Amino acid sequence: MTSVISSISGWFWNEDLWLPPRVTWDSFKHPQTVNTTTLYPEQFAQFTDLWYPVPMAFIVIGLRWLVERWIFKPVGIKMGLKDHKRPFPVQNTILETTFRRSKTLSQEDLKKISNDSGLSSLQVERWFRQRRQAELPTTLQKFCETGWRWMFYTSILVYGFICLWDKSWFWNIRHCWYHYPFHQVEQDVWWYYMLELSFYWSLSISQFFDVKRKDFWEMFIHHNATIALLMFSWTTHFTRMGTLILIVHDCADHLLELAKMFRYASFQKTCDAIFVVFSIVWVVTRCGVYPSWILYSTLVDAKRFIEFFNAYYILNGLLVSLQFLHIFWTYFLFKAIYKALSKGGVDDQRSDSEPSDDENENEPKKDI
Repeated sequence: MTSVISSISGWFWNEDLWLPPRVTWDSFKHPQTVNTTTLYPEQFAQFTDLWYPVPMAFIVIGLRWLVERWIFKPVGIKMGLKDHKRPFPVQNTILETTFRRSKTLSQEDLKKISNDSGLSSLQVERWFRQRRQAELPTTLQKFCETGWRWMFYTSILVYGFICLWDKSWFWNIRHCWYHYPFHQVEQDVWWYYMLELSFYWSLSISQFFDVKRKDFWEMFIHHNATIALLMFSWTTHFTRMGTLILIVHDCADHLLELAKMFRYASFQKTCDAIFVVFSIVWVVTRCGVYPSWILYSTLVDAKRFIEFFNAYYILNGLLVSLQFLHIFWTYFLFKAIYKALSKGGVDDQRSDSEPSDDENENEPKKDI
């Protein structure tokens, strides 16, 4: 059994896959001289560091609970959101057992349950409707969840710029390839990676008890694909390029969450204005900066400075696929803009798995 595991490990960590020619894993266990500067093993990206974000994710989840409970919940209540849960229907064992199996009923099931419970078909349908609505989050809950994401995205964007401002590759992307793969990972870059990884690990975990979205599995795949891409770039020492990809993608996310917060609070005009800014930043960064700066460098610049190897092709495949996703999401973004222009107001197309009542729907809409 040990020999089998050893064989699988040896195949997976094949240096021909992960590293450039004439570079081995042992190369990072010894000091390397780069431009008269000696770099020591602990200054390189270490695969074992990727274990840190897993326990850190639970710290992030705990911090999220505190932020939602003590910051955004009071703010939401101050903005007029109601702190109450939707009532559950009268307890009925037969209906509850059926509901746990399936939240929707066919006509055949409806007749059978009606006979078994002694209730009319209309009463059964009403019970199921109320039971489904009882599980939906309130607008205040959605406001708090969105507020947490807005706070993290804003904070990590600011930290990212502070971290990269004095880095040579931020101003000249070709430094991502100079002396590759022997790149020192400074402490602030290390934290940048670990914080981003811990956040996406926390999203991947907490998604199972968060506000349920129609695109639950799409976002689950997105979170785990992001984790995989970050881990891959760390392991293959493409950390400089990884930080640039992170900063480009972080530019727009906080604006979308902020727009949604104002929407939940019924500040529709403010929501629409922020959504316009978000759309501009999204198109500029995802469809402009990313392909012309990031992709151009990985596809064109890199060949001037490094020898191609398997991991390089894998990285480019992932990055090109990501650009196709950007185009795909931009298409839906423009659909949302068109809908907003035709119906008057931006809506969250990824809202709950079932339409919920807006607690403020009978209140006058506020503008600021």
